[in-house]
Amino acid sequence: MEDMIRVFNLSKAYGELQAVKKVSFDVKKGEIFGLLGPNGAGKTTTLEMMEGLREPDEGEVLIKGISVQKDPGRVRSLIGVQLQSTSLFDLLKVEEILTLYASFYPQRLPVDTNLKQLNLEEKRHSLVKTLSGGQKQRLAIGIALIHDPLVVFLDEPTTGLDPQNRRSLWDIILALKAAGKTIILTTHYMEEAHVLCDRLAIMDRGQVKALGTPGALISSLEMESAVQFTCPRHQEDLSGLRGVTAVSTVNDQIILYTTRLQDTLTDLIRWADARGQTLINLETRQATLEDVFLHLTGRSLREE
Repeated sequence: MEDMIRVFNLSKAYGELQAVKKVSFDVKKGEIFGLLGPNGAGKTTTLEMMEGLREPDEGEVLIKGISVQKDPGRVRSLIGVQLQSTSLFDLLKVEEILTLYASFYPQRLPVDTNLKQLNLEEKRHSLVKTLSGGQKQRLAIGIALIHDPLVVFLDEPTTGLDPQNRRSLWDIILALKAAGKTIILTTHYMEEAHVLCDRLAIMDRGQVKALGTPGALISSLEMESAVQFTCPRHQEDLSGLRGVTAVSTVNDQIILYTTRLQDTLTDLIRWADARGQTLINLETRQATLEDVFLHLTGRSLREE
């Protein structure tokens, strides 16, 4: 597939804080590309430089071959942006908001089409202030789509939403991909990244730590399964158990990553019996993107 976006060595500092450090990646036409990382990882700053909202100290972004930094006017017609926080006019109706923003562009979607895309047809005549959090997020995305852009930027689109509204937005995002849009989103939800993203960049402290498909990132670290438990008097190294490829500790929990789950469990139980150890809250699961992040950075995605 052809590259829709190319990012070269983006860097941004605020005083002594290096928010983004030489970030580079490509985004293919028609894919959903994610920036995954905890709060403060540099995701939003990277996105804002890609959108032309923030000037980089170094580096360049090309969208469909056009430089965001050198020709921002041409780029604006190609992109739609949903910011992390969107201020809307509370006393306007949904239809009026969309009509207002549509008037800013020479080319735009019919409001009826936009409402249907976002499942907001029943809220057409509702005041913005009466909408739920999920409906307001859908409206914010609708504003980003009103001029039918080729590329859509979504900054933490589901933060603060309940699981039902989050999944409703996932369906809308997947429908946009099916319609041929190229989508770049930031998230700190590992499940969201796994479900939505064709490829993603894992970011931490302003740098890209890994880049690839969710499945490839997990399998590349040889961690098919995870055994998680608490062991109050544990002090020994368990990396010698059969199948274990890595061992991590998060708070008081021990996580064994393994490519041979049954052998690892057998050895672990024998080890505990031989030493009179108690394995508390023992569970097994498939390895996830959060495990990849923990392996790369030594800390959890959920740590602030």
